Amino acid sequence: MLTEKSRRWWGLGALALALLALGFDMTILNVALPTLSVELHSGTSGLQWIVDAYTLVFAALLLPAGLLGDRFGRRRLLLTGLVLFGAASLAGSLVDGPDGLIAARMVMGVGAGLVMPLSMSMLPAIFSPEERTRAIAVWSGSMALGLPLGPLLGGVLLEHFWWGSIFLVNVPMVVVGVLAVALLLPESRDPSAPRLDLGGAALSASGLALLVYGVIQAPENGWTDPSVVSAVAAGAVLLAALVAYESRVREPLMDLRLFRSPAFLWGTVAGAVGTVVMSGALFVLPQYLQAVRGVDAFGTGLRMIPMMAGLLVAGLAVDRLAPRFGHKALILTGLLVLVPGLVLGAFTTPGSSYAFVATWLAVTGTGTGFALVPAMDLALAGLPDDQAGRGSGLVQTIRQTSGALAVAVLGSLSSAVYRDRTGTDVPHAARASVGQAVALAGRTGDPALLRAARDAYASGMGAVLLASAGVSLVMAVLVWRLLPRPARRPADAPESEHEHIAS
Repeated sequence: MLTEKSRRWWGLGALALALLALGFDMTILNVALPTLSVELHSGTSGLQWIVDAYTLVFAALLLPAGLLGDRFGRRRLLLTGLVLFGAASLAGSLVDGPDGLIAARMVMGVGAGLVMPLSMSMLPAIFSPEERTRAIAVWSGSMALGLPLGPLLGGVLLEHFWWGSIFLVNVPMVVVGVLAVALLLPESRDPSAPRLDLGGAALSASGLALLVYGVIQAPENGWTDPSVVSAVAAGAVLLAALVAYESRVREPLMDLRLFRSPAFLWGTVAGAVGTVVMSGALFVLPQYLQAVRGVDAFGTGLRMIPMMAGLLVAGLAVDRLAPRFGHKALILTGLLVLVPGLVLGAFTTPGSSYAFVATWLAVTGTGTGFALVPAMDLALAGLPDDQAGRGSGLVQTIRQTSGALAVAVLGSLSSAVYRDRTGTDVPHAARASVGQAVALAGRTGDPALLRAARDAYASGMGAVLLASAGVSLVMAVLVWRLLPRPARRPADAPESEHEHIAS
């Protein structure tokens, strides 16, 4: 018979399997876009919305989902999100046109928008401070592991089955997650949670949706495009209005007082920086491996494993090291390890050996794990017990928005360097992207164009990695100077939960 302790760990393990499906979904679709274009007779605009519909709904729901979980039960809303995600995945595998798939992707975004913050908010409710770091490592690792496995799995499924299998594969994992959460994890809620702040929910959903839409479109349309400028400006205005509104309302959706806690503030910011670095690397690396090195989708996922292995190993090591060295020391170590890993990666050329690439990927993954896992633990430790849902939703909103902004900004940096290095003598299509340049060089048999495009993309990737290294270094200085150490206590005094986590 399972003990209470083993029940929650088995429940978390099964939940991690469902979270793995969310990780798949972030990368597996990219492999299938060429197939979807043919099978669903979808143009570029349709493909873009198949990808973006999920992200827009997902980002808009993160904040209100946390409050709803606090009020109505975190397990109940988590189960609702898992069921929606699984049902929409099944529906998406059966549609016969782009409009149906876009609708299914929107519902998947609703499910993911519930699952992400609520699964995180359950960790401080069901795991003790001594267990929480390990639980967060499992939670973070399951999401991260899905990113490189997405192209691997997508390549295998598309080679042997029909395109809908990339969505159908989510269903069995979600079913296991639903059963395990229902049977093994306890319910948790805040009986005094306020009613849903409809004004704050409307401002946050619309502001985040417009901002994310703008940054998604920016690499495609350009940062000066009127639709991009309008969306980003409107989103920023609405989010500024949200901050002003939430500071005055009696029962806010987003309690700004949380940022008075140094643990919550710097844990959240350091976690966002870790997300930015990982998002930037995961954006430029697959294109380098496929367009520059000529690796297929399956091989790309395989070659990204050193980064994820480093992240997982570091995340698990944090569980043993945090009680001895403290979270501040581990976050600093992670950020400082990131810097040489990213700088080393900036020297990657089209002819670099894979051993060189795997080395800096492993170092970068290790640094990300040492920074990200204790930062998330620190942020959760800074939350009052009655705000686990809202606080977790706020943490995830900041992380996911930072990731979207990172992809847009760093993608624009990569594109600018690429266009500058290719020069104006190459055809316009070749300057648009390295993928189009490689395809054009293949059709025309132009080795000079192929070499120029690959060299230019490697330079753009180097600029992105150097920028990420700079951000990591600045964040390390801020954490070192501004994150306080815990107050010293007598050797025989009991250790409080806050001291244990924020050390």
